[in-house]
Amino acid sequence: MNTIALADIKNILEYERERESFRDRIVELKKARRIGVGEMITFVFENRDTVLFQIQEMVRAERIIEEKKIQDEIDTYSELLPNDRTLSATMFIEIEDQAKIKSTLEKFSGITRFGVVRLETGDSKVDADFEAGREEEEKGKVAAVQYCKFRFDPLFRDAFLSGSAPVYLVVDHPNYKARTQLSEASLASLRADLAG
Repeated sequence: MNTIALADIKNILEYERERESFRDRIVELKKARRIGVGEMITFVFENRDTVLFQIQEMVRAERIIEEKKIQDEIDTYSELLPNDRTLSATMFIEIEDQAKIKSTLEKFSGITRFGVVRLETGDSKVDADFEAGREEEEKGKVAAVQYCKFRFDPLFRDAFLSGSAPVYLVVDHPNYKARTQLSEASLASLRADLAG
């Protein structure tokens, strides 16, 4: 895994000088890594560049200058880094009507259950493993932003890398069923993550 170290984080002044060009590069990079599934759910698959950008933006927004606090941000966001057996994504439940946020999110209760979100290719699948603490299913509380990992077993990894069958990102929830075939651009970007 291509880790992020304290030395990789620019101080606020240095970052301001290159922020616009870095942001433009990340926007372009995310085009292939942003995958809509149905009308309300979008996944953004993370990599070293997207995570580095999030850390730099947090340091900038919070005006963090202490090395220990910067390291805390690195440690937190580094959980999103992919490796040769795992892809990581941020899942967004997108709600346009502000008056319906609470009632809409309640309908997504259970979305983080194992088996609801998955990647499929051929006869193989891998279920999303969501970060704990972002849903209280018994209370119907669901955060609109969720973090998940897709941990590949060797068979799924081989199938994903081979390109022998289409790859789908699937949400199979009682109140929301949708699937999207990943484009060649998305697959190329994600396969690069697995290749290291």
